[in-house]
Amino acid sequence: MYNVAIIGAGPAGIFSALEIMKLKPEWRVILIEKGEKIEKRKCLLREGFAKCPNCKKCGLLCGWGGAGAFSDGKLTLTPDVGGHLVDYMERQKVEDLIDYSDKLYLEYGATEEVFGTDMKTFAELERQAALAELKLVHSPVRHLGTERSLDVLKNMQDDLDGKITILNNVAAKSLIVECGQVKGIELDNGQTICAEYTIIAPGREGADWLTQEFAKNKIGMVNNAVDVGVRVELPAPVFEPLTSKLYESKLIYHAPTFGDEVRTFCMNPNGEVVQENYNGIATVNGHSYANMKTKNTNFALLVSERFTEPFKEPIAYGQHIARLANMLGGGILVQRFGDLLDGRRSTPERIKASIIEPTLTCATPGDLSLVIPYRQLTSIKEMLFALDKIAPGTASRYTLLYGIEVKFYSARVKLTNELETEGVKNLFTIGDGAGVTRGLIQASASGVHVARTICERG
Repeated sequence: MYNVAIIGAGPAGIFSALEIMKLKPEWRVILIEKGEKIEKRKCLLREGFAKCPNCKKCGLLCGWGGAGAFSDGKLTLTPDVGGHLVDYMERQKVEDLIDYSDKLYLEYGATEEVFGTDMKTFAELERQAALAELKLVHSPVRHLGTERSLDVLKNMQDDLDGKITILNNVAAKSLIVECGQVKGIELDNGQTICAEYTIIAPGREGADWLTQEFAKNKIGMVNNAVDVGVRVELPAPVFEPLTSKLYESKLIYHAPTFGDEVRTFCMNPNGEVVQENYNGIATVNGHSYANMKTKNTNFALLVSERFTEPFKEPIAYGQHIARLANMLGGGILVQRFGDLLDGRRSTPERIKASIIEPTLTCATPGDLSLVIPYRQLTSIKEMLFALDKIAPGTASRYTLLYGIEVKFYSARVKLTNELETEGVKNLFTIGDGAGVTRGLIQASASGVHVARTICERG
């Protein structure tokens, strides 16, 4: 019998465990992770394989640290981006949780430098963005880099090892709910874990499981926005006027044709484009390092669509579009922006003749217009032309577009202000997989919040 069972060792689950051990060191806590320990995680594609082998459990997504472990480790230190915690509590409380979580990262080895704190510089960039009908969101960023991110997560793992029970390579199969109260978890190895409190923090990799499990237990959910788009890769000097000052530029645009919101996401100066594998579906992402630089910068352009009833499957919708790209390209598609505008597919010869050398060499040249719905594709084109006004060269014919980038958020769970599920007592749901957060720092903050709530009850 455990006091607390935690599903998922991403930042939300890790910070829950850290805070519980700080407040209740005598408690018995178990953390269940379907992937490997941090030191055993690997990606064969990054280690030299010419093509992604579609591992049963993607090493970039599963394991200690979650999908953020191999990301470039950006901590966005504001409630305005990266999640919806302000929907559940006062803004000041969210700011305090973010500040507390940020200090914990520092304690475990995060870098001291924070970008975007010079408000005079930000105000000038904000003015330039406004002239292009773009909204620049103030978002100070602490950048760890992939190498430091792994070191920080390893330090957290080592600190918790011995204090709590950590199960690796084991997945949650189903929740045990009796009389409106969670009693524990059944694992895929046949083991049953009994616990007074259960925290579900499965990350985006587990969003599909969460949705199915909550539907089975009649736990209320509402539709989340569906984010579908592309990853843009261009010469680093194009965005250097922004990235040298802010590191990551959070820009929002309401595309004129359809009025859809398009946003930049996960900007990686001098970074690389990478492939990820969500249950056999190849999607694209981006990383950057603290000490290793490429000549390119990449970022995502995501179009947010919020569907109404009777639509209830945001994950299936995103998977469908990603599968189309996989069908046409055998994995990730890449296309020059000029070819997209000219209505022709990119070819290996056209890609080779570009001024940009792709960092994701396994991507297949093709035609994204055969994959991305017309509405979203139109909005992406309009966003690229808007960005070109503040970063000339963005809409170059050589700019590379990789697809598909899609964020698999589950339908948003109906939660109390304590992030406890409505209708099932002592069951808490946090992090990106629950649709509550969309980034490392707010996911971490959500873990701290529920840990404190549980400890106060205990």
